[in-house]
Amino acid sequence: MIEPVTPIDLRSDTVTQPDEAMRRAMAAAEVGDDVLDHDPTMAALEERVAGLLGVEAALWVPSGSMGNLIALFVHLQRGDRFLAPLGAHVLDAELGTAAWLAGGMPHALPVVTPEAVIAAGGGESPYYGLRTTLLCLENTHNASGGTVTSADEHAALVAAARSIGLAVHLDGARLWNASVALGVPLTSLTAGVDTVQVCLSKGLGAPVGSVVAGSASFVVEARRVRKMLGGGVRQGGVLAAAGLVALDRIDRLATDHSNANGLASGLRALGWEVEEPSTNIVLASVPDLEKTLLSLRDVGVFASPMSGKVRFVTHGDVDSSDVAEVLRRLREDI
Repeated sequence: MIEPVTPIDLRSDTVTQPDEAMRRAMAAAEVGDDVLDHDPTMAALEERVAGLLGVEAALWVPSGSMGNLIALFVHLQRGDRFLAPLGAHVLDAELGTAAWLAGGMPHALPVVTPEAVIAAGGGESPYYGLRTTLLCLENTHNASGGTVTSADEHAALVAAARSIGLAVHLDGARLWNASVALGVPLTSLTAGVDTVQVCLSKGLGAPVGSVVAGSASFVVEARRVRKMLGGGVRQGGVLAAAGLVALDRIDRLATDHSNANGLASGLRALGWEVEEPSTNIVLASVPDLEKTLLSLRDVGVFASPMSGKVRFVTHGDVDSSDVAEVLRRLREDI
């Protein structure tokens, strides 16, 4: 009888599970009704994230999608157009809530440069034309393989948006990865934005939760919108405690990046067409995406489709020996 192989799950960095230290922190968390009195551990997490991002205030939300939606809901009036990179999460992976609930008209930019922002969002239009009011950035860019926007590029994009009167929201679900990959503080990647969303349940390994942040007045309104969307929690400190532990682990993302590079190099050595990863996401072009994903699953390697390619994501529950084992299985069985 053939023994089943142990699965190695590279579908996403969201599959990480809380370790014992995180579970102990969750069990011991000081809690209170966050809807009524503001849970003390939740408040501590929000204050810490706001400090890391260099903004006035922050608000815990159950998911990054809700964090982005809250920001767009506050920024946009019904019918306003907003600009975002082609393939952005707010365009393709949030069930159209930017239009459906926030009331915005999305406009995808195939290439995001200061010139493209000004060309798409600047200039006068007739009264019946679209009014562009917001630029939504994404760093790292998931659908492009975790690519990074540098601090200088970020500053130039924000300046371009400001020059034509646009507000700026940053979907920074994996901003931690960008900061580690570039070796720069988070504040250099949030400079000038009105709002930013960061995720705790991707590379950092918390079981649930994101944070949306900006000015104190924004967070007051964001709390109202969160409640309207059903995102208010009671004893949220149990979840916030996991987020606080996760924030202590930002530096270990460098290991995920190293493992992604090792995986990409190994795949290329096996003849795969693989892009050079910027962070922890590896994209591979294959002739038959569905067949390849099924073949990978047959040997216990779980991957996911992204932008018509196979996506592998390294994370805290995968080490270099797991990467070596993935490559061994592919070399022998595929």
